[in-house]
Amino acid sequence: MSEAPAVVPAPPTKLDDVKGWFWAVDQLMFDWFLTRQNEDEGQRGDLLELGAYMGKSAIFLGSYLQEGERFTVCDLFDSPAPDASNEKEMEGSYSTLTRKAFEANYLAFHDELPTVIMATTSVVADRVRADSCRFVHIDASHLYEHVHGDIAASRVVTTPGAVVVFDDYRSEHCPGVAAAVWGAVDRGDLKAICITGTKLYATWGDAEPVRKELLAWLETRKDLWHGVEEVAGAPLIRIGGEHAVAPVLPESRYQPEPAPAPKPAPVAARPAPAPVRRPQSKVKKLAKDLLPPIVTRAIVGQRKR
Repeated sequence: MSEAPAVVPAPPTKLDDVKGWFWAVDQLMFDWFLTRQNEDEGQRGDLLELGAYMGKSAIFLGSYLQEGERFTVCDLFDSPAPDASNEKEMEGSYSTLTRKAFEANYLAFHDELPTVIMATTSVVADRVRADSCRFVHIDASHLYEHVHGDIAASRVVTTPGAVVVFDDYRSEHCPGVAAAVWGAVDRGDLKAICITGTKLYATWGDAEPVRKELLAWLETRKDLWHGVEEVAGAPLIRIGGEHAVAPVLPESRYQPEPAPAPKPAPVAARPAPAPVRRPQSKVKKLAKDLLPPIVTRAIVGQRKR
């Protein structure tokens, strides 16, 4: 018996249609850091994402790519994992992941695909040019050894002052990420700038000027709350907001068809007016009463003719 053809999902008409975990607070933070680089700092450099899932954050990142820059995405997609522990993680968390789904989603919003490295993130330091990336988003493996390697690779490929973002830095289902990321912060190499509920934003350079600008911007936001506390000998900005207003999102080229205009309600036909019976004149009535019936019928017939 032949297998039923795979059902091809409809292309996304908006970013929220793409599966993934990329909340409004982090969309705001991505927008703030990338806009600051593009406009205020005039900072140039490539973009890099480790771990893409269905492409939600990659689609967002691609909107900030400047002319002459490269966007690279590294993910295993459909290829087999290199070891048993990674294979188990892939089966449990990403069993529906395919490269075709990622590419279809990305091309719904952008003309060209990013450079795709279909391999483990351990190859990034060799495949991405050193000192080339201004923004790196790390959301790949949750295993300590792999995240530790991703942190080291980010230091090799980033430009001075680049922003490095780590997902799941505090989630209970991936303690390996927390151990690796906070270990780098505690050693003093990685400078934490701020945290949201799901991501930690850091730099290998001087974090203080960025923190000052970020705090000034946060004071203008009524949809976000923030606080500052000392962590590992440096200020750390905490940011949250259940009702955060996301920035203008990338627009899909597949816009939904407009709903057809409602048909006008049929107009009920008016009933034909009843024939008007004119009252007979007194002379006609008197003639009918006095003349013989045969004469009356003759007169009526002649009038009809």
